[in-house]
Amino acid sequence: MTYCLGIMLREGLIMIGDTRTNAGIDNISTYRKLHILADERDSFVVLASAGNLSVTQLVLGMLSEGLPPRNDEEAPRRVDHMPSMFQAAQLVGEAVMAAGAQLKPALYAAGVPSGISLLLGGRIAGGPLKLFLIYDAGNFIECQQDSPFFQIGATQYGKPILDRAMNYESSLEEAVKVALLSFDSTIRSDLSVGLPFDLILLRQDATAPVVARRIETDDAYFRNLSARWSMLLNESRASIPDPPFLRAEDPTSDIADRLRAKG
Repeated sequence: MTYCLGIMLREGLIMIGDTRTNAGIDNISTYRKLHILADERDSFVVLASAGNLSVTQLVLGMLSEGLPPRNDEEAPRRVDHMPSMFQAAQLVGEAVMAAGAQLKPALYAAGVPSGISLLLGGRIAGGPLKLFLIYDAGNFIECQQDSPFFQIGATQYGKPILDRAMNYESSLEEAVKVALLSFDSTIRSDLSVGLPFDLILLRQDATAPVVARRIETDDAYFRNLSARWSMLLNESRASIPDPPFLRAEDPTSDIADRLRAKG
């Protein structure tokens, strides 16, 4: 299992992925989930992956070498040759379908889960930033302002704070903080997700530098964020009044009714 997150904001794009992969509790290793497909002067495209590792690696290999040309095209089709992010998403979806057709029959016969899901984000030729969620069948959807994030992998534990705290107008700084809290919640509840995390941040200004960072287990900021969040959660929980219906003197309490009946 894994956990990857993409956030599309007015100010820019954030993508984060963990690096844990496992084939059982005694076979855990590190594998990068954020893959850079294009890194040119005005183009930067990132792919985040979750699911069957062999299918994912085949998709990445196809995209790296380029898909077969069509009609009178002479060169293999690569992401960094696409004129837009939409057509890049179409190319990735095509690679997903081709990889599935090649590997899934044997995986299915062996009883091995073969599904994958991908996040594709970035810009091409100085164009606008885009974020797409690509499904196992090769179809995809684009991230919209009303729900400005996509998750793949172990999504359930990190989603509540995103639903509460994330919106399209959030600053990049606030979004990175909330995103890391989402990962902190996930690793506390799911042993199949773990540090280190890879983070990439792109601003809407195509001339701004790309922020790329690996957050290791000893990262001072993440350790402080995790500790402060735990402390604040406990303080907030303690400040909320206890349920009044649990007090015997509460006239609406079932406990009070039972006590009166005994009396």
